[in-house]
Amino acid sequence: MRIKACVIVLLCIVFSQTAKAQVIITTTLPDSITYWERSNTVGFDINQVSFVNWNVGGNNSVAGLIKGAFIRKYVKGNLNWNNELILKYGLNRQEGQGTRKTDDQIELNSTFGYRRDSVSNWYYSAKFNFKTQFANGYNYPNTTNEISGPFSPAYIFLGIGTEYIRKDIGLNLYISPLTDKTTIVTNNTLADQGAFGVTPAVKDADGNIIRGGKNSRTEVGILITNQFKRQIFTNIMLDNRFTFYTDYLNNFGNIDVDWQMQLDLKVNQYVRANVGMHMIYDDDIKNKVERDGVQVTEGPRIQLKQMIGVGLSYTF
Repeated sequence: MRIKACVIVLLCIVFSQTAKAQVIITTTLPDSITYWERSNTVGFDINQVSFVNWNVGGNNSVAGLIKGAFIRKYVKGNLNWNNELILKYGLNRQEGQGTRKTDDQIELNSTFGYRRDSVSNWYYSAKFNFKTQFANGYNYPNTTNEISGPFSPAYIFLGIGTEYIRKDIGLNLYISPLTDKTTIVTNNTLADQGAFGVTPAVKDADGNIIRGGKNSRTEVGILITNQFKRQIFTNIMLDNRFTFYTDYLNNFGNIDVDWQMQLDLKVNQYVRANVGMHMIYDDDIKNKVERDGVQVTEGPRIQLKQMIGVGLSYTF
């Protein structure tokens, strides 16, 4: 009986150790591999100036800018699909002037590329770009007659070409010999004026509209875009972008230029400072000025915007 009892105890110990061993070697299946890279950045910049009994004078003012950048990249083998959404909206309120818009941008970029082998930096690519704004724009102090608005204009670029990508140095160059550019102006008042290059309204001798202006314009031409984004010094990131476009049929060689350059300076994990410049030249965008209370349309001019800001930024 004692022998049987010992055998039973030994069997129990063996089964117990086996069970423990089974628990130890049990593993869970690894997560599936994803080919998507995601990056989301939101930020808020603020600038405030206040005066009390200040001898040299000055007006109290406060300015704020809300911005976001959302990036989605799909990389698998020789496929490369980059998507980027940029949003900005800024306001300034100065004593005696009221609230004015300082920045307004909606931009979506999507580029799909394929290369023959894993060594080449050249891709066969198709590119889509969309630009517009959130709210009406005015030639201040005139806030009665808008000079732009949501989808007035909106620009759509769609084309095919080749793309040169160097991730190691942050360089991206896209060249398209065949790109469709569509300009949309949904505001009929602006469309009747022929704003942003659309066909204006036809009027009789008394100024009455016989046929309204067109709400869109289509062009076909050459598009070249470039982005150079990399860290140039410790905690300083340079983002330099330019776009060149010329239409085959309408004044070929007359180049539309869109150039943006920004330096992001990292103070700590959440605080950022930035210095930037944005220059635009488009022969279809006529300059509007206020003279003796009357809005006058002139020829095209170089548009230039400079920005300096400090604020909070959060990336997730």
